[in-house]
Amino acid sequence: MPLTRRRLLTTVLPAAGLAAAGLGRAPPARAQDPFFFRIGTGTTGGTYFPIGGIIAGAISGPPGLPPCGSAGGSCGVPGLIAVAQASAGSIDNIRRIRDGEFESGLAQADVAFAAYTGEGPFAGQPPVAGLRAIAHLYSEFVHIVVPADSPAQSVADLEGKRVSVGAEGSGTIYDMRLILAAYGLKDSEVTEIYQRPEPSADLLAEGGLDAMVMTGGPPLGVIADLARRRSIRLLPIRGPEAEALVAKVPFFALEPIPEGSYDGVAAAVPTLSVGAIWLVSDKVADETVYQITRALWQPTTLALLAAGHPRGKEISLEGATRGLGVPLHPGAARYYAEQAMSGLPRRATP
Repeated sequence: MPLTRRRLLTTVLPAAGLAAAGLGRAPPARAQDPFFFRIGTGTTGGTYFPIGGIIAGAISGPPGLPPCGSAGGSCGVPGLIAVAQASAGSIDNIRRIRDGEFESGLAQADVAFAAYTGEGPFAGQPPVAGLRAIAHLYSEFVHIVVPADSPAQSVADLEGKRVSVGAEGSGTIYDMRLILAAYGLKDSEVTEIYQRPEPSADLLAEGGLDAMVMTGGPPLGVIADLARRRSIRLLPIRGPEAEALVAKVPFFALEPIPEGSYDGVAAAVPTLSVGAIWLVSDKVADETVYQITRALWQPTTLALLAAGHPRGKEISLEGATRGLGVPLHPGAARYYAEQAMSGLPRRATP
């Protein structure tokens, strides 16, 4: 990061909550008038955090940088300073968008749909009707990690076991409870541990857990590190139970974790996948989101994503509007319409 930009971020981030972040207005006409845009990501050991950081850097256009196309130039939104913030994950990000703490955030499509409709982890609460989508990014996979010498061979074998199902506020909890139910297990029939991935991996390595669950795009750094410390296996999610769950929850798909994703896991592992999408508040101005969407799909941004993370290679304009779960933001819809994309969703759909 150039020194001038690093100083700017260090100096003005404490005041980010006072900036308008493009809410209800277009980006400033003058490049010297910066405004902030917060992106909720996830834990540092997951995929959201690095992907969100790359996106934040690419869409930012802080004062003083040369224009797009020139040496060292920025193809971001003029005046916008995007900040990727660590969080507990999907549910946490949506709640903080709802409460005005974040302008946007990454989340699983199934969790976004549940929030928008007031179901699942958002049951009993008013629907988060202000959620809008910027883009579908890539597929995430459910990882159920056990020690290589574990007697567990399937999800059903987790009965009575100590299982870290993720931190409160993560989409992993929602996914895992659906999976347990599909295999005939109640929440009470496993000992649920609510812990972030990093300490969960430490506990599993030391024998303090029987399994840990994490939803994300492989390779997940925290699981890759665990596999180097202790031999692991990934439990498969397959069979009639998995097929019935996919039929019930249309955001899920049967898709294997690719072979060779982790040390000691040579073969592909059948599991469930779900889309990772970029959400934004409907309070963010149409013109702001239009320019952010345009910056996301710049060739320079795609090159940074492809080079910065294995899942970044999957992010493409062609898949931007599939399986969103919530309506597109009008600013994003305008951009896609200009790109002659068809079948743009006007409401939440599977």
